[in-house]
Amino acid sequence: MSPTLMDELLSVAEICTELKISRRTFYRWRELHIGPEAIKLPNGEIRVLRSTFANWLAKFQERAA
Repeated sequence: MSPTLMDELLSVAEICTELKISRRTFYRWRELHIGPEAIKLPNGEIRVLRSTFANWLAKFQERAA
């Protein structure tokens, strides 16, 4: 799945809610380079494209199969 102009940008809070993880876990995964690829906005906030998040999750689904 490739990003499109209409691809939804998810906030850290939305990612954490969807995965049922803490913000600390999300940022730790970023430090370890194991979390989904993110975009840092000019105001410093982090966003993740919905398509990037879906592709990242799919990698784990394939491993479990």
